[in-house]
Amino acid sequence: MSRHWLKQSERGSLFLIRLITRITLLLGRPAGRLLLYPITLYFVLFSREARNASRNYLKRVVPQPIGMRHIFRHYHTFAATILDRVYLLSGRQDYFNIDIRGETLLLEQLKGGRGCMLLGSHLGSFELLRSLAATHPDISVKALMYEENAEKISQVIQTLNPEIADMIIPIGRPDSLFQVQEAVELGEIIGILGDRVALDDKQVKVRFFDQTCRFPAGPMLIAGLLKIPVVLFFGIHQGGRDYTIHFELLTEGFHLDREQRWQQITEWTQRYANRLEHHTRQAPYNWFNFYDFWDETGNTPK
Repeated sequence: MSRHWLKQSERGSLFLIRLITRITLLLGRPAGRLLLYPITLYFVLFSREARNASRNYLKRVVPQPIGMRHIFRHYHTFAATILDRVYLLSGRQDYFNIDIRGETLLLEQLKGGRGCMLLGSHLGSFELLRSLAATHPDISVKALMYEENAEKISQVIQTLNPEIADMIIPIGRPDSLFQVQEAVELGEIIGILGDRVALDDKQVKVRFFDQTCRFPAGPMLIAGLLKIPVVLFFGIHQGGRDYTIHFELLTEGFHLDREQRWQQITEWTQRYANRLEHHTRQAPYNWFNFYDFWDETGNTPK
């Protein structure tokens, strides 16, 4: 259990977030960009488990032998998105060149006054959603996060934009589903990441990069219980200040049948995994699961 991502991966990620946040606030983005190189090198050299996880993942998606330069690029892309997160959470979306694709698909689902689920992943930057606030200030997004991480990340966010910390719904509390339902009825978007399984998560097995992997059942279970649309979100870092946002409609809503519930959840999760794999293959250095995702499924590469 001590190797699980909640105890392994997030600890390093949060330290990196705090470090880069301080540097950026003190010295600005140009200085932060320069310092990303020694920071990235440090993490590549001294985070053995995350480095091995990066190598195991890149073996599946990069069509050439994986060396340290590939791992460095993977880490550096992650660090760059964290640096940009400081600006995005501070309301500086105008600093970036953001190409939004499929925005009307999302807006169509909100026309009836009821909210929807925005299902993201650890591919690219989920904070790019803040760019919607610039053109659609009436749209509200609540983020579902694991309680432990929600508290830690809220501490970081508090220094950048205190209002955003109030837009987090912790997962695992007795009233979590009630808060989600209430937000949906108010016409708000529920944002959740669907590519990590927590210790007590219900889970399903799907095909991902030609292997059977475990994905959380929670997102599709919530969507089915509340009968809400699910829109996929991928915010890809293209380098420098350039990002591309992809919105894709997964479903306008579905009803869970008691007898076939888990079959339905598995089928919808498989569709999500298929689209995640597609976009990951297009931007392989943007997937930031720095723990042994494959080991948890019993599929570590040889």
